[in-house]
Amino acid sequence: MTLDFTAIDFETANSYRGSPCSVGLVKVRDGQIVDESFTLIHPPARFDHFDSFNTWLHGINAEMVAGAPSWQQVVDWIVRYTGSDILVCHNAGFDVGVIRYACIADGVPWPSVDFLCTLVLARRAYRLPFVAAQCDVDLRQHHQASDDARCAALIAVAMARKQGAQALADLAESFGVRIGHMEHGYYAPSVWRSPEGHAYKLIRPEANPDADRTTRSMAGSSCSPGC
Repeated sequence: MTLDFTAIDFETANSYRGSPCSVGLVKVRDGQIVDESFTLIHPPARFDHFDSFNTWLHGINAEMVAGAPSWQQVVDWIVRYTGSDILVCHNAGFDVGVIRYACIADGVPWPSVDFLCTLVLARRAYRLPFVAAQCDVDLRQHHQASDDARCAALIAVAMARKQGAQALADLAESFGVRIGHMEHGYYAPSVWRSPEGHAYKLIRPEANPDADRTTRSMAGSSCSPGC
């Protein structure tokens, strides 16, 4: 087995996950980057507005994607580009979620992909710039899809070398992390497994039926940035 995979990163136009406006792809063969690709995306029609915060974050606006390919065109291209590769993402919950929600928005089936989250591999303890520094990876332009995809690829390669892993499956196993899988109508996240084999993820708490119904929720109250 060899260390072959494709790293991917998306940027979105607004807070809705299914509003991709750019994607970066980095192909790795035998632990070496052999190709990089990037495209702007015109988000699905109902979600193609740009929030000022998102534009501030990545520098992309509505004018820049006016003539860009549609999501349906881009997702087909992603499938062709990646082939049978496992997708590597730093925060797969977001990037794979972009694929799922954008497909739902455009009414197209989810593609069938396996994926591995380097954020989970890093035990979800640190932000991307810190993990990059620990792996001696130069992150020059955070929140630029092509640079973030390249960083995720290099982090995976660096972690594999430190673990003595010959393939992504070996790397995942060394950290007790499951490789996720998505296909139309089915989604299994890339998560950490306990020694007993249970997959751990966040669980939404049940509502308390005895709670005081007169208390305002956080969504309806003002809160300073420090809250």
